[in-house]
Amino acid sequence: MEQRDFGIVLGLAYVGFVDELHAELAEKGFSDLGRHYGYVFRTLDAGPATATAIARGLGITLQGASKLVAEMVERGYLVREPDPSDARVKVLRLGPRGESALAAARAFHRNFERRLVRRIGAERARVVREVLTAMAAADEGEALLTAPRL
Repeated sequence: MEQRDFGIVLGLAYVGFVDELHAELAEKGFSDLGRHYGYVFRTLDAGPATATAIARGLGITLQGASKLVAEMVERGYLVREPDPSDARVKVLRLGPRGESALAAARAFHRNFERRLVRRIGAERARVVREVLTAMAAADEGEALLTAPRL
C-alpha cells in the first residue's frame, strides 16, 4: 500500500480532531458554532478587542469580520460595548455563552490529549506536541526544515 502524502495525513488528522470537537460541543448545547468562532474566542479571552483586530488576526476583511461578529453577538457568544476611551469605537468581549463554549472546548482539548497519551504513550505524545508546535511556530517551511531535531 502506498504511503499517503504527509500533508494529507496531517489534514485528515486535523479534520478528525475538529469533527470530534464540534460533535462534543454540539452535545453540550453549542451546535451553532461557526468555522472561525474558536479563533475569535481565543482572541477575546486575552481581553476585549475590536472587529478590526479580529479581521487582522483572521486575515479577513473588516466587512467579513463585522458579519462574523454580528452573527456571534446575535447567538449570544459576544457582547459589544462602547470603548471606555472612545465611545465611537465598539469593543467586543466574550459573553457568558462564549465563555462557556470556550471552557467546553478547552476541556475537550485536555481530554483529547489525555486519550492520545493513553493510546500512544506519554513520550510519543510529547514528541507529537513538540513537532506540531514547531510547525505552527515556523514562519516559513524552510525555518521548520532547519529547526533543531527533536
